[in-house]
Amino acid sequence: MIGNRARVAVYRHLIGKQLPSYVGLHRKLCWLHSTIAVRWRTGSTPAPILTATPARALVDEQISIKAGFLPQHCPVTLCAQMRSEDGDLWEAFGHYNTSADGTVNLAQDHSVGGSYLGCEPMGLFWGLQPAPGERVGLRLRMKNVEIPLTVDISLMEGHVSPRERESAELAVVTTERWFVTPGVQRIDIRQNGVVGTLFLPPGPGRFPAMVDLWGMGGGLVEYRSAMIASRGFASFSIAYMEHKDLTVQLDISGADAYMKKAFKILRDHPQVCGDRIGIIGLSYGVYMALRMATLLDLNPSCLVCINGPAGSNMELTQTLCKPKTSESDQRFWPRDKAGYLSFREMSSPSNYSPGTQVKIENLTCPLMYILGEDDLNFPSTKNSHLIEDVLKAARKSHLYTCLSYPGAGHLIETPYTPHTRLSMWKLKPRKILALWGGHVAPHAAAQEDSWKKILKFLDKHLRA
Repeated sequence: MIGNRARVAVYRHLIGKQLPSYVGLHRKLCWLHSTIAVRWRTGSTPAPILTATPARALVDEQISIKAGFLPQHCPVTLCAQMRSEDGDLWEAFGHYNTSADGTVNLAQDHSVGGSYLGCEPMGLFWGLQPAPGERVGLRLRMKNVEIPLTVDISLMEGHVSPRERESAELAVVTTERWFVTPGVQRIDIRQNGVVGTLFLPPGPGRFPAMVDLWGMGGGLVEYRSAMIASRGFASFSIAYMEHKDLTVQLDISGADAYMKKAFKILRDHPQVCGDRIGIIGLSYGVYMALRMATLLDLNPSCLVCINGPAGSNMELTQTLCKPKTSESDQRFWPRDKAGYLSFREMSSPSNYSPGTQVKIENLTCPLMYILGEDDLNFPSTKNSHLIEDVLKAARKSHLYTCLSYPGAGHLIETPYTPHTRLSMWKLKPRKILALWGGHVAPHAAAQEDSWKKILKFLDKHLRA
């Protein structure tokens, strides 16, 4: 590593004048970085280069990031910056030291500081967090899946922060992260009162398919379905609460009928294999998925459940499918001691309302339960133990697979997307911060590993 005194000597040589050892360095740093960059570009030494391959890729694909034509054993920073659909700035950075041949390769070199540590080829992506000064409680949720996330990656001289990007920048490359592969069809569904979006893979079909259910945040979330379709499965993302096109308030029995209609829409589609349909659910979507599999005589081929309950609380079901939440309803939303929204205590199996626990013993298809051990929003560990115990008692342990991830939180989503420990819960008329849990690096590892195993699970039970 080049020390400060050695750097000053280099700077003196470049500008050809005497420079105070440390005081002048700070004042003239921007000019010096500019001078170095110009010398690299115009002199006999090739200018520094930065590459990201492929520049366009699906969000679950790794890319190769390399820098070259740098001094050997020199400190550099790699910085990623991205604007969300709402215009918020997200950023991540890693501090590296160049090798003996003046290169940096994120697939083999270690970050020694910044947003992440160690050899993390995709740390610049899963390490993205709202930049200082951005709004509190941001969560990256892609609304328009037909446009990419555009991430600019910069190579900077020295171990610096993103705030120093303009003065220290040596090279830049732009990458695009897509949720849909070319040829995927996106189809709006408004049929028999059902609201959703169907994604079909490229080609004529027929395709094995998934029903995609999210949690009590409501709305219509499409990006996981888009990714599932990009991997060769039709996927039907269904809105079942807090959506403007849902015009009827439903109790739980009405919701069962709604889900049955949605399943039938997917099963009857001419490009779908009606006898090869699975269900994936996150959070409260797990409860709905389990009900569909055990109560409604739909016979799904498999289930994927991510951090959710096997039962419910009566106050929760009263708002199901309701397009708006009134202020009086908010008294039912539980908060922890810090005032953050959390269903951790309310959704414990001991607090299920009578008659709401799913009859898990009736399950007939394989179930993969994905568990974040640091889930601070739901008691996922207790729920996974309940499901496992009931299936064991029913002599159906062979149907159950649990993937348990230390340090992972509630929102286990697609790989290489940013972790969110705390975010704004968008309820009207007021907004509440929801606590999700998890720590950045282990949560990122959980997202990468679980996604690979989900796709392998779907291949086994829907394609075979």
